[in-house]
Amino acid sequence: MNYLENFYTNADEEARLGRKHNQLEFLTTMRYIEKYLPQNATVLEIGAGSGRYSRAIADMGFQVEAVELVPHNIEIFRSLTTPTQNINITQGNALDLSIFPDNTFDITLCLGPMYHLYTAEDKHQAISEALRVTKPSGVIFVAYIITDGAIMENLNSHWFLPYIANGQIDPVTFAATSMPEDIFELVRKEDIDHLMAQFNVERLHYVATNMTSRLIREDIAIMTDETFDMYMRYHFAVCERPDMVGTTSHSLDIFKKL
Repeated sequence: MNYLENFYTNADEEARLGRKHNQLEFLTTMRYIEKYLPQNATVLEIGAGSGRYSRAIADMGFQVEAVELVPHNIEIFRSLTTPTQNINITQGNALDLSIFPDNTFDITLCLGPMYHLYTAEDKHQAISEALRVTKPSGVIFVAYIITDGAIMENLNSHWFLPYIANGQIDPVTFAATSMPEDIFELVRKEDIDHLMAQFNVERLHYVATNMTSRLIREDIAIMTDETFDMYMRYHFAVCERPDMVGTTSHSLDIFKKL
């Protein structure tokens, strides 16, 4: 918790998602959320951060329950929430959603917690809790940070060299092992597949939410609106293709509770 508190106290998640190259992640995630929002849906966001997604969904007229672990994020979230947005914000942990009954929500968003869970047991518990509180046939959205995309977008900074030296990145396979002090857990799609094989769910989509946008951030920053719109259309056309999803640093696993 101290590592996360220190990180998010000094980070600006609102600004991150607002930068042009990071808008791809937000817009892609919202595109898929909107696809599965039924009328009068009840929505839960676990690990809501400063509330960017919760507020966007509330602006569409939906009721949102938002759970966030870090007090600093909750302060920002509350300050940005308007009286017209039907959002209830609670401090809580993705590993224990006992404040909510079984089979409560039509849509459950878990767009941050898996970034900060480092053991198989905790990951299993987080998915189990998300499934428990979701109605049968409800849809769950889970976001991950992907090892290879993160390495590719940081090659010039050489940030990963110390991780190779201390054994956290394998120098042959480049698979990563993260610890709480690293803040972010890096995984590959096969890790996600292995985790989800333990649950009775139907995968609806596996999406590369930002693909190579962070690699070409300088080019995106100077795109005209017309070019950016074309880039978005291209991204939406290919972001689920199996030969493309490995290029992303952020992915979204979307599945239905059976």
